[in-house]
Amino acid sequence: MKENKRTAILPVCTITEVCEPAEYRAMQQIIPKGPSVLSATTYFTKPVLAPDETRGFNYNLLPVVLDRNSIPWDIANIYILSRLQATAYPEMTTFAGIADDLGAYKEFLDEKPDIDFTDFPQNKLKRPTYRYNGYLKQKLFAGEVEPSTVKRRMSSVVAFYRWMIQEGILRPNNDPWQEREYLASFKTTEGFKMSKTVKSTDLAIKAPVKDVPHEGTILDGGRLRPLSQTEQIWVLEALNHLGNTELTLIHLVALLTGARIQTALTLRLSHVSRHYPVSAAKISITCGPGYGIDTKNDAVGVLQVPRQLYDLLQAYAKSTRAKKRRGKAPGGDNPNQYLFLTQQGTPYYQAKIERMQFNPNLRIRHQKKGQTVRQFITDHVIPYVQANHDPGFHYRFHDLRASFGMNETDRQLALVEQGKSKLSDARRHVQKLMWHASSATTDLYLDYRRQMEMVWAAVDGYETYIATLIEAAKTGGLGE
Repeated sequence: MKENKRTAILPVCTITEVCEPAEYRAMQQIIPKGPSVLSATTYFTKPVLAPDETRGFNYNLLPVVLDRNSIPWDIANIYILSRLQATAYPEMTTFAGIADDLGAYKEFLDEKPDIDFTDFPQNKLKRPTYRYNGYLKQKLFAGEVEPSTVKRRMSSVVAFYRWMIQEGILRPNNDPWQEREYLASFKTTEGFKMSKTVKSTDLAIKAPVKDVPHEGTILDGGRLRPLSQTEQIWVLEALNHLGNTELTLIHLVALLTGARIQTALTLRLSHVSRHYPVSAAKISITCGPGYGIDTKNDAVGVLQVPRQLYDLLQAYAKSTRAKKRRGKAPGGDNPNQYLFLTQQGTPYYQAKIERMQFNPNLRIRHQKKGQTVRQFITDHVIPYVQANHDPGFHYRFHDLRASFGMNETDRQLALVEQGKSKLSDARRHVQKLMWHASSATTDLYLDYRRQMEMVWAAVDGYETYIATLIEAAKTGGLGE
């Protein structure tokens, strides 16, 4: 087990139960003789099956909650297993987050031995849930923990207690929280007004959402910062200097199609194997479930790949370099192989459909989700640009998607100004290319250009004025 502060990850775990030697699927287990074991012990286990007996409970990358002595916290781990068994296709990163939250709670309990997490005295402020609530608020106000983390941790602990109460494991003498129901109204992405009943407790932590106006970002699946055209050139210059073919192509895919990282990194060889007429300016590649390419929220969408980029990807796929990498990869050189692989033949991002398949031989303790790409940006691309152009430069991979959206927005707005298109047509065009479910998200790009032009104009004037003052001070002309 690879240990960290609060959790460990088991690469492979199969849930079993003790059985008789003659039972179906019985497997012999041996506890060998050792310093603390006087004699070897033999027993038999069999896999636990779902009620319909069609599947067992086999997991890769199972998170285990630990106490401060690195001993598994039994009840928390039973809770996680219970939730896993109730989920047909669990996303282990979600459960790793739950485990980390409960590990944080266990850390709090271990630091305060006077707290019994099952004891709920009459004094509300002495109950473990309220004490933890106060502890989290202190962390929040001290700036030690992000608001989103505090809210999530409290929510995970409430869900943990709900489960214990529902299962009859815990019967608190007093309420762990006060609960109320209210009707929440919201709009769907299609614009329809909906409402649903929501349960809330007095443990819910209300934390202000950071929203800095005109900070140069767009809220599109996270705060994204579109790179200026000059910055885009800097990044490409850095990639050219660094000479990593795969990372250069991956950047180009994101910058020229708006693909998110999971989409760019799960492109397959088959997606760039077809030949198209020379007249085809753009190549459409359908993404989503059933098409072999991961997308956010399993949405089905179409990448519009510029012909020059498609030809470049096709040439790379046929190269000796790419073939060598596919030769090292599990499954070898086949049409369903990832287009982009590391030098060792491993994917930069493991597709969701593969993560759902149990691998009894797995040895790694983390999911491949683009970490190598992000690390390359941090360690190589950004330092190059900072050293050669702008010491304050920074970007994240997802900013390339915003840059594509902004480039396309600028192009469409230019057509509107020339009278060749209508603003409504421009909005629909960008919305379609970006796969925005709501036109409100697309409007953020249109508004961004208008706002940033205003902000940049003001900043440029102010910066010029400050520069003039500094220069004047240096030459002794400040008092003129």
